[in-house]
Amino acid sequence: MAIDFNPSRGPTLGVEWEIQLVDAETRHLRQDAREVLAALPSLSEGGDIHKVRHELMESTVEVVTDVCYTVGEAKDDLAATVAALRSAAADRGITLACTGTHPISDWRDAVMAPMQRYADLIEQMQWLARRIQTFGVHVHVGVSDVNRVIPIVNALSAYLPHFLALTASSPFWSGHDTGLASSRAVVFGQLPTAGPPHLLDDWAAFEDYMATLLRAGTIRSIKEVWWDIRPHPNFGTVEIRMFDGIPTLREVGMAAALCQCLVTLFDQQLDRGYTLPRPAAWVVRDNKWRATRHGLDAIVITDDTGNTAPLRDDLYELVRELEPVADRLGCTEELKVASDVLENGASYERQRAIRAEGGTLENVVDAAIVEFAEDRFVTFGEVAHVGN
Repeated sequence: MAIDFNPSRGPTLGVEWEIQLVDAETRHLRQDAREVLAALPSLSEGGDIHKVRHELMESTVEVVTDVCYTVGEAKDDLAATVAALRSAAADRGITLACTGTHPISDWRDAVMAPMQRYADLIEQMQWLARRIQTFGVHVHVGVSDVNRVIPIVNALSAYLPHFLALTASSPFWSGHDTGLASSRAVVFGQLPTAGPPHLLDDWAAFEDYMATLLRAGTIRSIKEVWWDIRPHPNFGTVEIRMFDGIPTLREVGMAAALCQCLVTLFDQQLDRGYTLPRPAAWVVRDNKWRATRHGLDAIVITDDTGNTAPLRDDLYELVRELEPVADRLGCTEELKVASDVLENGASYERQRAIRAEGGTLENVVDAAIVEFAEDRFVTFGEVAHVGN
């Protein structure tokens, strides 16, 4: 089975941001994506890229960028579309937010989007798919040579805990604290073809594996392989899907910067004739779980012999290592937001801080709304001002 890869011109960017539709009064999710999208025909219909579109649940609108070359360009693209979306939603008593799960809404109240492929998914997966009232961010980074794609996917798999811990934002599920930093990672990760990428040797091995899954009837299209990091042949990208729903645009920029910098770094190392690192599959799985459970406080495995290090320390070192790459790509300021998250807390920590000071889960939703609208962190001392 030959799978053509459409190479990109350098480390281009594309970002997909799944946004919650929240009732301005009740603070519960509204299942009204169809109405909101209908009010934005210029963005949701026609053209090669629908800038706003359905996701699995009617509580979600996905905002998608054009092909961008810098993180700043991607942020500007998202901001313009979100402004139009915010106006259309406000006319219907809806406000916007983004966290990996909604703290108080029950997944059993969800309404599926009116699309055949989603109906087919529900028929095939049943309860596993019906639960997926979750929200994430996907970042595409262009790769110029098909022979580099699989080595870059393998190397990126070592950073699953870094991607997840910085953006973990789903400690609550249906009104309860799960004890996890990211319940979304568990809910979505239960799909049979989700989870960490298979670590393969090269593009031919990827083609053979996809052919095997199709022949076995495990998938009907390679689009049904929902790995945390996967090749996207049509776009000519590596797609990083590990991020929880991200509350602020500045954190979305951070995620895009991390991805673009890492892919660029690995591409440069291949230029110099280096062999990229390929962690053991058990290390990748174990580290993903550690970040799912403990977030930034995870102790991650650093090599195949079982040595470990605090993830926070590893993240500080990673940011320093990527600074020269970020400087060349023009995303230094966006990369620095990772240090702000380490200092002020990831979203799951900010949410729990509100509860620890006596706030309600409705206050947590209010905080997410403010963070999204004002592109800033609502921190420990602001609980009383949330929603004002």
